[in-house]
Amino acid sequence: MAAFSSLTDRLSNAFKHLKSKGKLSEADIDGTIREIRRALLDADVALDVVRSFTGRIRERALGTEVSQALNPAQQVVKIVNEELTDVLGAGVDRPLNFAKNPPTIIMLAGLQGAGKTTLAGKLGYWLKDSGHTPLLVAADLQRPNAVTQLQVVGERAGVPVYAPEKGVQSAGGEAVASPGLTTGDPVKVARDSVAFARQKLYDTVIIDTAGRLGVDEELMRQARDIRDAVQPNEILFVIDAMIGQDAVQTAKAFDEGVDFTGVVLSKLDGDARGGAALSVASVTGKPILFASTGEGSKDFEVFHPDRMASRILDMGDILTLIEQAQKQFDEEEARKAAVKISDGSFGLDDFLDQLQQVRKLGPMKNLLGMIPGMAAHRKELEQFDEREIDRTEAIIRSMTPAERRDPSIIDGSRRARIAYGSGVTVSQVNALLQRFEQAAKMMRRMSNKAGAGMPGFGGPSMGGGKGKGKKGKKKGSKSGNPMKREAEEKALRDKLAGKNSGGKSSGSAFAKKPQNPALPAGLQDVMGDSGTELPPNFGGGLSGLLH
Repeated sequence: MAAFSSLTDRLSNAFKHLKSKGKLSEADIDGTIREIRRALLDADVALDVVRSFTGRIRERALGTEVSQALNPAQQVVKIVNEELTDVLGAGVDRPLNFAKNPPTIIMLAGLQGAGKTTLAGKLGYWLKDSGHTPLLVAADLQRPNAVTQLQVVGERAGVPVYAPEKGVQSAGGEAVASPGLTTGDPVKVARDSVAFARQKLYDTVIIDTAGRLGVDEELMRQARDIRDAVQPNEILFVIDAMIGQDAVQTAKAFDEGVDFTGVVLSKLDGDARGGAALSVASVTGKPILFASTGEGSKDFEVFHPDRMASRILDMGDILTLIEQAQKQFDEEEARKAAVKISDGSFGLDDFLDQLQQVRKLGPMKNLLGMIPGMAAHRKELEQFDEREIDRTEAIIRSMTPAERRDPSIIDGSRRARIAYGSGVTVSQVNALLQRFEQAAKMMRRMSNKAGAGMPGFGGPSMGGGKGKGKKGKKKGSKSGNPMKREAEEKALRDKLAGKNSGGKSSGSAFAKKPQNPALPAGLQDVMGDSGTELPPNFGGGLSGLLH
């Protein structure tokens, strides 16, 4: 589920009735703000934050900023987007503070169950992927099997773990450790880890500290002792995005207790309202640096207030999508694929390579959720089965290299063999081949530089009859006056007869230079004498060409 999906739906509904209005009254604005207030309160955003947020929106919406706008509805959405960005921490977002002399020490603090241990592995993976050499430190010697969990998480992320103490271990059943039991000295472990990192040349140390179910003095004292012992460059407060209003109170307590420098949102994919997490940056004044969006090591991203605000308002997050694509896609492979598409040699093996590159970007639901306007198709997104991609890969891998290069040789017996080998039905194989054939045709048309084959741009697909109809509409429809209509028809017959008798090529009857709109400089020469007629739907933009 996408982050804050319920809040997105409520806000989208709040803006629906504004789209049909050319001018907004005070009642319209009040009604919209009322819906926004309900949406935020339902999402569990802090009451003080909601009051100040809606107050600023009302003040700006009733001003000249909206009243003099060409599209008042869009202007209101723009105001909400800007104010929401401010709530999420606009102007305070920043990268991590790295030490001038390594190692950089990062301390994680938060309640038990907030996801500190899992997030330590994700942060370690992110730092490793960024070119750093992180070290995870198991300083949680209180929670049963916390050290073991960190070792497992570190192994999955490919990050080494410093764990001199085993902590509280539990074999399950009656061997469950008693609550509050602590073994070893977490302060000594944290202090020794810094010396170990300097010795082994690790440039970043991530210390996983203990938590409790609630804020108490013992928890804060231990966190302060570790802070004073290692002097961390960053103290990251890990907060569960699903805990509701307690998030604000807990953030205030940790801010007063250990004075954290940044916030990390965990379990953002759960979306159990989660709006309280939006209040943390506004209440504490500390920036949200990272967000955890899933269970995998890669489901971790830098938090950008403006991008998150765009996601919440269903405007998409194209910038993040582009960044992920630039990071994962092989440019050389992309160029080779483009060449193959242009010369018509793009086969199923190339399609498989491109599909695998897309899968590196993450789950397909998350990718599609970054596209603007996808909130309206949330039901379809939630029903999307990621295993369909696995089935597609299985079908292609069941083909021989010759079949992948040239799908036209796949006859009935081959399709039966491919279906049996991939564990699907013959109809599924047929459907894949049909879709690929249609896609290949479209790609060949789009890649033709001259536009041959594209409707309206010359080539075999440009029909003279269709062009006549379109130009006839532009010239004017038949008159309701019988005498005038007869005169128009006679003039049309004369023109047609004159054009054919002159020996000119057939085409639009109204393709005269004076009647066309002025063409851009240089385009007239490119089109030549035979191309003076504008293509059908030329004035309708891209939508006109596709319909």
